[in-house]
Amino acid sequence: MSRKLQIVALSGSLRAGSYNSAAIRAAMALAPQDCDIELLDISQLPLYNEELDGEHAPKAVLALAKKIASADALLFATPEYNYSISGVLKNAIDWLSRQKPQPFSDKPAAIISASMGILGGVRAQYQLRQMMVSMDVHFVNKPEVMIAQAHEKFSELGELNDSQTAEFIEKLMLALTDWTRRLQR
Repeated sequence: MSRKLQIVALSGSLRAGSYNSAAIRAAMALAPQDCDIELLDISQLPLYNEELDGEHAPKAVLALAKKIASADALLFATPEYNYSISGVLKNAIDWLSRQKPQPFSDKPAAIISASMGILGGVRAQYQLRQMMVSMDVHFVNKPEVMIAQAHEKFSELGELNDSQTAEFIEKLMLALTDWTRRLQR
């Protein structure tokens, strides 16, 4: 029996009632038993400043980079703001992209997006995929999970209450674990 996969998750929303963070919690519950998922906190990262980079990088950045570097795979959840990912997620990626060694390098990854709109964050997902190419992140291609009208699919307590969305998330997590094991061979 192989060891459990360690997956770290980044939510691009800091809102307490975030549908994207709720989607990560749903993924935690729906993921195969051979993996553990940890939602990482990006709320303490300062705005990126090159003068604070390198040996002067904030402790929160270094701790986040260490967690990502030691993970087997990544799970991103992003809202769509102005046809792109959120500023807080972009800021985290900017900090992490500058770390040596590069913590994202050669990592398998998956994306979930949740939005109150009818497109479910599709443009944000494609922006994120494009952005991460330079960091050599290997995204699962299918299934794509874009949760449209998220306010109708999660309860006020942030619990997923839509069986079709749960099925898509479950399939994505299975695809991510399978993809991760394939890349580890």
